[in-house]
Amino acid sequence: MIKRILVALDPVKDTRIATRYAKELAQRYDGEVSGLAVVDTRGISKEVGPGGAVGAMYYAEKLREQITTESREAALKLLETFQSDLDADGVSHAEQVREGVPARRIVEDTKYHDVLVVGRDPHFYYPNPDKKTHTLAQIVKDGIAPTLIVPDTYRQVAKAVVAYDGSAASARTLQRYAQLKPFGRETDLEVVHVRGRSGEDAQRESDLLLMLATSYLKAHEFERVHASSLQSDAPGDGILSHAQSVGADLIVAGAHSVSAIKRIAFGSTTRHLLDQCELPFFIYH
Repeated sequence: MIKRILVALDPVKDTRIATRYAKELAQRYDGEVSGLAVVDTRGISKEVGPGGAVGAMYYAEKLREQITTESREAALKLLETFQSDLDADGVSHAEQVREGVPARRIVEDTKYHDVLVVGRDPHFYYPNPDKKTHTLAQIVKDGIAPTLIVPDTYRQVAKAVVAYDGSAASARTLQRYAQLKPFGRETDLEVVHVRGRSGEDAQRESDLLLMLATSYLKAHEFERVHASSLQSDAPGDGILSHAQSVGADLIVAGAHSVSAIKRIAFGSTTRHLLDQCELPFFIYH
C-alpha cells in the first residue's frame, strides 16, 4: 500500500503532471505527498568556477551568491505551486527545500517514501532549466523506492503493459508493482515477454516465464491479467508496438544500469522506451 509519495520538483511542464499523478495516488490510498526542491549548490559552484586573481575570486563569489539566491527563489516558487495544486483537492502534503547535489538529496528522501514521481525531462538545475544532467538516471539507479516517470500530458491509467524478461531488475519491478498496486488491482495488466529467438524451445521458455509472472500478479489479487509472447530482435520496439496495439496507459519495466562507460545510464531497452514512448513508466532498479 502506498502511504507516502515523493515528488521531485523541477521548473519544467511535466513537474505539474507529476504532482497530479502523485495526488491521484494519495487520494486512492489516503496518503501524503511530499514536494522536494533542491538547490544545486555544487552545480552552481562548478558553473561559476573558482576564479583566479583576488579580484576574479571576489566577482566569482558574488556571482555564486547571486545565482544561489535566484535558485532558492525558484525553489520556493515551485513549492508554492505544488502546495496550491494539492490544497485545491484537500490532499495532505509536506514540502521542503534542500541544498546540495540533487540526485543525492532525492535518493536520500526515497528511503522514507513508497514511490517517487518525477517528470520525464527534469534537469534539476534551476539557474538553467535546459542544462542537461544525469540526475534522473542516477535517481532511478540509486533510489530506494520505485520511480513513476511521467510525460508532460496526463492520462488516466486503466491498462498497463508489464515488460518481463525474467531478469532480476524486471522481477524486482514486477514485485514492487504487485505489492504497491499504484493504480489499483482493477487495472488491466498485459504481461509481455519479447524473445530474441524463434523455435519451439524459445516459445516454451517464454511461456514458462509468462505463466510464473501472471501467477504472481494473480496471487496479489489483480483481477485482469493477460500474457503475450513476442518474437523480435528489438525488444524496445516490440514492447512499444504492443503497448500501442492494446491501448496501454502505462509501461512497467525494470531499469538496467550498463557498462563502465555509462554507469548511470539506463539499459538500452529502457532508454529506448523512455525516448520513444509518451506513456508514464513505473521503473525499479
